[in-house]
Amino acid sequence: MISIRTPLLVVTSLALSACAHMSSSEQEKQDQSDDRAYLSALTVPAGQPLPQTMWQPGEVLSPEFVFAEKPAVTELAESGTIYPDDLWARMREGYAIDSDMDNPRVVAKIDRFSRNETYIDRVIERAEPYLHYIVSAIEERDLPAELALLPVVESAYQPFAYSHGRAAGIWQFIPGTAQHFGLRRSWWYDGRRDVIASTEAALDYLERLGDMFDGDWELALAAYNAGEGRVRAAVRQARANGQSTDYWDLALPQETRNYVPRLLAISALIKDPNAYDLELASIPDEPYLDIVELDGQIDLALVADLADMTVEDVYRLNPGFDRWATDPDGPHRLAVPVNKAEPLEAKLADLAPEERMRWHRHEIQSGESLEAIARRYDTTVSVIQEANNLNGHVIRAGRHLMIPTASASADEYSHSAANRLARHQNRNRQGERVTHTVRSGDTFWDISRKYGVQVDKVASWNSMAPGDPLHPGQELVLWVNDASNVRQAGGPPSNEPVMRSLTYRVRSGDSLYTIAREFSVSVQDLRRWNNLEAGTYLQPGDRLSLQVDVRNQDSI
Repeated sequence: MISIRTPLLVVTSLALSACAHMSSSEQEKQDQSDDRAYLSALTVPAGQPLPQTMWQPGEVLSPEFVFAEKPAVTELAESGTIYPDDLWARMREGYAIDSDMDNPRVVAKIDRFSRNETYIDRVIERAEPYLHYIVSAIEERDLPAELALLPVVESAYQPFAYSHGRAAGIWQFIPGTAQHFGLRRSWWYDGRRDVIASTEAALDYLERLGDMFDGDWELALAAYNAGEGRVRAAVRQARANGQSTDYWDLALPQETRNYVPRLLAISALIKDPNAYDLELASIPDEPYLDIVELDGQIDLALVADLADMTVEDVYRLNPGFDRWATDPDGPHRLAVPVNKAEPLEAKLADLAPEERMRWHRHEIQSGESLEAIARRYDTTVSVIQEANNLNGHVIRAGRHLMIPTASASADEYSHSAANRLARHQNRNRQGERVTHTVRSGDTFWDISRKYGVQVDKVASWNSMAPGDPLHPGQELVLWVNDASNVRQAGGPPSNEPVMRSLTYRVRSGDSLYTIAREFSVSVQDLRRWNNLEAGTYLQPGDRLSLQVDVRNQDSI
């Protein structure tokens, strides 16, 4: 057992009296809506239109943390009171970002945050299970304690947050960056949502950025948001023009110009809540979370039973697990309350490996494929192959396969990817609900045209990003104004070009050549559409305008 020495503390809702008439699900939806609107409002001055935020309307956000067993419940501290064993006091001692807190951009964000205490309460409640571990990890690296508040800006401490840019987890890693920093992803597991693993990766990245920018944390944080290449290019350009290379003076995207002030504002509120007439829930500075090492696959319902927890609580402490069991390829780390770790380890030691999963003897039917069998039992082809010593995909009717299956009903695995998706797709929205089964060759663009809806809507209704791949047989839920007017697929293809304007966000490793090839356009056109001179260096995060013929696109 590896002790993380982290408190798992849960505060009761600080706004229950205002919403006592609401059901828990209704309140959850309202809180999520409030958070999206509030974070959007923080990015622009009052009175101006809101930009596109990290969450699209209708995107899935995790529920509030309400554990079946609450090891401790904190009470509301008196305004301004600092407890000697309070985690906030410990964090304040570690503050190290030197910044101009009187900057108008910071002052504006402080004003907005301080006027929404309910939002601050919700974020603190979500952060509590993880915050002590994150603060400790930051201290071990001698990094500024303010970085423990960065997930407030990134995700509002929502471990299941998934953005339109394909970023996931409390630190909002996109797939490419996650892979670069060693976060594993599989059908069973997503390390971007694993709070322990993603925190290690995020601090690796932040530590590197801090060194890259010589300890200038304003620039380092800007680079975490916009990409190091983008910030370094802005610094070079300012230096070449004889201008200030200070973060506040650089030509950076609007999102990045608001990003650092938001973190500084949250840090200011935590540092001196009394100055802003805020009451913070006290978080005791004591251990409450341990890690149990697992060497193979195990059913999460069995883990819950052995640890005397609910399956929901297992998921909430281990949001990286996507299915009903851990990945067959171990080892794994399982986070549990500290008082449950040793009993769980003892019970696991007495459990034979074959008892960690329930097995079903399946008779192969005529016409069945491994893919169909895997879907039926919510597992993967590779797991079935390994369990039955199969080298290929050929199976014969009448023979039997041993299949690992979930020990509980599907509904018990409340935060599996399938159940999270089902809850999101089943949410009532405006219009008439229709279901589309993806066929080979389908793209988001094809589907959006057929049903007369926007591409980003199709993606967000299904907890996806427009850049995510589609798979034949996948079922998408859409909301249309009139299902009877849905354009039927098929018919003779038109020879006329079907042009569409789109904006492409540059990713690490992109060049004009690779982008032109991906969208079947010329490099010359790319330069012309974006007023780019020959030799222009693209930076991750740059946005390019394109005019493409959608008939030539595999996916848009």
